[in-house]
Amino acid sequence: MSVYVGIDIEASTVKVAAIRASYRKTTLVGFGAREVPEGATDAQRAELVKEAVRAVLGEKGGLGDALAIAAEGAKSAVVTVDLPANAQKAIGDVLPFELEPVIPFDMSEAVFDYRMLAAPVSGEKGVTFPVLAAVARTADVRARIDFVKAALGSEPERVGVGAFPLANLVSVTPTLAGEAPILLLDLGPRSTDLVVLEKGEPVFARTLSYGTQGLPQTAPKMAREVRASLLAHRAAGGKAPTRTFLSGAPVGGADVFFSGELGLPIERLPASTLEPEVPNHPEAADPAKYAKALGLAIGLGPKPMGLNLRKGPLAYERGFAWVKEKVPLLAGLGAAIFVTSILSVSADLYSISRERKALEGALGVVTKDVLGESTESAERAQELLGKLTTVADEDPMPHADAFDVMLKLAENIPQSMVHDIEELDVQKGHVIVHGVVGSIPDAQGIMTALKNEHCFSDVKISRTNQVVGGERQKYVMEFDLKCPEDQKSVAGKKPSGASSASPAGSASAGGGK
Repeated sequence: MSVYVGIDIEASTVKVAAIRASYRKTTLVGFGAREVPEGATDAQRAELVKEAVRAVLGEKGGLGDALAIAAEGAKSAVVTVDLPANAQKAIGDVLPFELEPVIPFDMSEAVFDYRMLAAPVSGEKGVTFPVLAAVARTADVRARIDFVKAALGSEPERVGVGAFPLANLVSVTPTLAGEAPILLLDLGPRSTDLVVLEKGEPVFARTLSYGTQGLPQTAPKMAREVRASLLAHRAAGGKAPTRTFLSGAPVGGADVFFSGELGLPIERLPASTLEPEVPNHPEAADPAKYAKALGLAIGLGPKPMGLNLRKGPLAYERGFAWVKEKVPLLAGLGAAIFVTSILSVSADLYSISRERKALEGALGVVTKDVLGESTESAERAQELLGKLTTVADEDPMPHADAFDVMLKLAENIPQSMVHDIEELDVQKGHVIVHGVVGSIPDAQGIMTALKNEHCFSDVKISRTNQVVGGERQKYVMEFDLKCPEDQKSVAGKKPSGASSASPAGSASAGGGK
């Protein structure tokens, strides 16, 4: 959580407001004020600023996480200029040239901030757009920053201007967020800041030269300046306010007086919706008194509505001291991240361990059913699976096939014999030869010769008959084709003389020798 501190330094009063902002909620730490005596030195004023901050944050509360102050509205200029529509992407470069003719000092010695306003409804859309800018001398703003730094030992992160910090109250004061224009008057001892809000955004601001000092004698002059400012706003195309809220120094009868002079309903600015950390605090009895300080504190949060003069040469830079202050916080965050990482890794490892046990159990069941041995080791399962799927390195080709049979027949038939083979059938290791020879003894001679072949067994002539219309003899010879090598379960290679054809097949040949 961050603590934001707003410091409103006036001629006769120092007001402080602090809020505590977290991700989901913003609370009001408290208010504090110290009266500045007439003729007080800078050292005395600095001590009063320190006392006011301590009154809100306590002796050991430090200075919060960020500070915000406001430059004097009487030493700044607030103007509205119209820029060409094609300059929207270069406003920061174009605006100084547009401001130079309308401000009473040199832009090279000034700092400024701006906000774009909604373009008025007119027939010429997209030609120009209005920009509301606040300008102050660099030396004046730097003097304000140096004063706070000397008093508190820390630089303010934001420097508001005039009544613009009051616009930040819109986020915590629903009354200010309406559609109708609203006038806010912040009464100071020597000056009065006013700002006009339309739809919750600042569109016009002025600092009047009259404050609470001199009242009630100066009241008519103050009212005249307020009316003149509103007329200037109307002349520039602005809408007339329908309600007015007073903040700052409480003045009895001010609401009745201004209501009669301006012809508008006027009331004291209501309290914000921020929940106070210290209920019924005495300083919280009149929250409108600290409206500007509270607006400065809220402006340190996200999406501020006010302007910030810490620009250009005065831009805020966080130094090593700020980093040093954040070391305990960074260390705590680092430790939290480390512990979270350890817990996350531990949870992942536990989940993986349970999943591993489940998978190992399933592996044991599967290996028992498939491999005949239960094991939860992947290496052992691979070993068992390898043994199961290993195939003996045996040559699937037989050592003798149909072509070998034809070759052996040709070798064992004498050259002088006239022999024809009508059909040669080799099926599943069984051979049937249909041949024609000159006589039965010739067939028997062939049978006798084939019996000597080591791959031929059970050679026999199943039948013989004479060729129709001739003297030659037909015969049918059968035998089994089984080599001794094929009967062994020993891996071996086919002899170089064997053919590579299929072990089962049929062939028909005809011819004679």
